[in-house]
Amino acid sequence: MKAEEISIKLEKLYLVQLKEKILKWLSANVPTSRIRHILRVEKMADELANYHNLNQEKAKLAGLMHDLAKYFPPESLLQISQSEGLEIDSILTVCPHLLHANVSAIVAKKEFGIEDTEILAAIANHTLGSPAMNQLSSIVFLADTLEPGRGKTHELEHLRQIAQKNLDQAVWLTCDYTIKHLLNLNSLIHPRILLTRNWFMEKAKTHLNQQEIKQSRN
Repeated sequence: MKAEEISIKLEKLYLVQLKEKILKWLSANVPTSRIRHILRVEKMADELANYHNLNQEKAKLAGLMHDLAKYFPPESLLQISQSEGLEIDSILTVCPHLLHANVSAIVAKKEFGIEDTEILAAIANHTLGSPAMNQLSSIVFLADTLEPGRGKTHELEHLRQIAQKNLDQAVWLTCDYTIKHLLNLNSLIHPRILLTRNWFMEKAKTHLNQQEIKQSRN
């Protein structure tokens, strides 16, 4: 057996063992209903990564670990965030549950030895997004909101179709969907999701305009 084949087999074994370890941790710290959501996010992240020719293993790992800290008490989320030097603004102070994404990335690193910066960023960005976040982060952000368990409304189905074709447009419109939902609930809206929405809207519109100009010249 060649060294390359051995390396591939060892990598696959590592990933299987890592997933088993994560699932065992989740079963002890997260309700079964949330684990079902997590597994759906993992699956959708895998599918979107395949559509967009991205690393599927990274997408699956980020999806599997995105909600590690979802059920941490508010005081724990604040304490961990403060000890790690995360910026905590007035909205995060009032709504510490929004910190679970960043804290989940911290847990992924400390509990499971995750050092890959793209995976950690995808976990940290899955709730509020981030302007200029990369495609892996975009995929996990979309999978968290659009996984099948969220419902089968016309709007959600439309967003799922867009996510398969254009990540930038999908992030923009999914932000719109989330913001409208928060407005209907009279909830506080963190400015980061607005910044994410604006950045991806501008990028998507610029790309669409360039396509229209190109088509008009042909």
